[in-house]
Amino acid sequence: MRIYEELFIVRPDATDEEVDPLLEQLKNVITQAGGTLEKTDKWGVRKLAYRVMKYDEGQYVLLQFAAKPETVKEIERRLRVADLVLKFLTVRIDEKLKRIEKRRKAREKRAARKPPAPPSAPAVASPLLPAEPAAPVPGAPGSSTTPAAPAPETPAATE
Repeated sequence: MRIYEELFIVRPDATDEEVDPLLEQLKNVITQAGGTLEKTDKWGVRKLAYRVMKYDEGQYVLLQFAAKPETVKEIERRLRVADLVLKFLTVRIDEKLKRIEKRRKAREKRAARKPPAPPSAPAVASPLLPAEPAAPVPGAPGSSTTPAAPAPETPAATE
């Protein structure tokens, strides 16, 4: 058994009542051949990269399933003769999943070999750096503070 993704594009004016029997037919082909349908996603209507059979848009449908190569040939044959389907693409993804799993295991193995990080020491003041950050200069470019206005004098205090 191998894992495949089947992406096909259906006419944009096709209703769910027309698309659902096609999906059911493909599901039956997969299950009768001993495969399993893992995921069915309807992506909805999207714009096509180029015009196909006088259509600028199409409904995208993605199937992910595990089956034998003979089953894939039958699915592709049925998609080829279906009037609803504009285009289809079958991709075998089990090799890709194996590579991803192998990379993940290698990464975990390297992480297990790596020595733990030493505990961080308390910060020591460097003789080259000031101990406290300098206060922003009022009115300097890039400073977020604005210069403070002088406090107004009150006439009652001059007696």
